[in-house]
Amino acid sequence: MGTLSEIEAAIKRLPENDIRQLATWLEEYLEQMWDKQIENDLTSGKLARLIAKAEADIAANRVQDIDEILNNS
Repeated sequence: MGTLSEIEAAIKRLPENDIRQLATWLEEYLEQMWDKQIENDLTSGKLARLIAKAEADIAANRVQDIDEILNNS
């Protein structure tokens, strides 16, 4: 595999349509990586404290509807 600068140079030589297809693929790939990271964090317990706090806030009615938040901006 080439270096990042070699890959960048190769991308610059591609037709625009191929670059757009590559960009779409890269975006989807990054989303999959993010999903896997979240799954790993959830499985490992890294998110347990945040989930517990969110559940406690919901139980105590310390939450706002997202529409209220967005409409107040």
